[in-house]
Amino acid sequence: MGRRDLIARSVVGAALVLCLGALAAPARGDVLRILTSLPPATTEPLVEAFRAEHPQTEVLVLNKNTIAAVEELMRGNARAFDIFWASSPEAFEILDRDGRFAGGGACTAAGEAGYAPFAISSIGWTSRRDSTLSVPQQWDDLLATTYEGQIGMAPPSRSGTSHMLVERFLQVRGWNDGWGFLLGLARNLSTVTSRSFAVTDGVRSGRFGLGLTIDFLAGSSQPELVFHYGTPAVLFPAQIGVLSGAGAPDRGCAFLTLVTGDAGQRLLLEPGIGRIPASAPIRDEAGDLIPAEITTALRSRWLHYNAGLASDRFWAVNVLFDLAITNRLDERRALWARLDALRGRAGEHDLELVARQLLRLPVSESEVLNLDRSPAVSRVMELTDLPVAQRALIRNWEDRIIGQLAAIDGALAAMEERQP
Repeated sequence: MGRRDLIARSVVGAALVLCLGALAAPARGDVLRILTSLPPATTEPLVEAFRAEHPQTEVLVLNKNTIAAVEELMRGNARAFDIFWASSPEAFEILDRDGRFAGGGACTAAGEAGYAPFAISSIGWTSRRDSTLSVPQQWDDLLATTYEGQIGMAPPSRSGTSHMLVERFLQVRGWNDGWGFLLGLARNLSTVTSRSFAVTDGVRSGRFGLGLTIDFLAGSSQPELVFHYGTPAVLFPAQIGVLSGAGAPDRGCAFLTLVTGDAGQRLLLEPGIGRIPASAPIRDEAGDLIPAEITTALRSRWLHYNAGLASDRFWAVNVLFDLAITNRLDERRALWARLDALRGRAGEHDLELVARQLLRLPVSESEVLNLDRSPAVSRVMELTDLPVAQRALIRNWEDRIIGQLAAIDGALAAMEERQP
């Protein structure tokens, strides 16, 4: 074979390799981009099912906590994500209000809104199966001194799950009593973790005995943990939506259709995923796989979660929790310890007045709901780059909380000085 023939065959071979490579590698548009706060235990089986049906589509999944994901999308879908997939109903409400979903029936399975429920979740607490710590039976049991330093939770400003948990108390018990429960709970908190996953990790490692979390984070993918539903249970629809500005909206619609369709809904029941399907017929098929607490709650209309109200005060609740609890956890626990040390030594009436102050948030619900919910107030989750008015509002709230705790400190000091 001559040199010219070798060159010719090399050129043909190279062309064939390039052709085969083009067939094997997805074209630029053959990419599905998913933004989610859900753990891989939930997402990977459904992504693999989609890949099996669409082998020419590359699927890229970015995991972000709900708050950070909402923040990115509210600033513009610059990375052209096709799908947003999360458990927080208020996150979808906020994004929907800002026109961030491809609604109007662009994707039949997503309906007019552009997003749809795929699973049902509820909140409660988790512990290790081998724990010797007594298990709380009701939410109020968490306030018992038995659990002092034993409870972990994430702040609502970093966790969609925790925001739902906080809102659960504000909605079911009302603003004042709801904050009273949360401020009382601070007495027993071991820590406020960086995000939701750190709660179950902390329980599993033994850093604290109980973790406030959502059912699926402590589900079948973590067999060393056992989850306990708070009663009465409040249900939250976990949802999935096709985003406006998507790079591949048709593929996003195809993925959403798989997840919300019968095949995807049945897949949620598989060991290792353990999610409760949004589809009522699939839940009926599942029988005893659906927890009794969830079945009961599905019949209780008055306990439905108001995502609209949660969205209206989303930013304010996040900020207030951090100002009153996250940033002052050690101070609050120390005040409670000093109050307890005075039991039986100081007047019960005076101690009760101090306890009431420790359980009161010095910011009213009407003040929060009457805030100007401009885009800046409703969208900014971080405490950086805030408008002047917001910075002033935060300083005002912080000054009130600091002043309140200083007054409590003074009252306790006066009682302590009177002791022999």
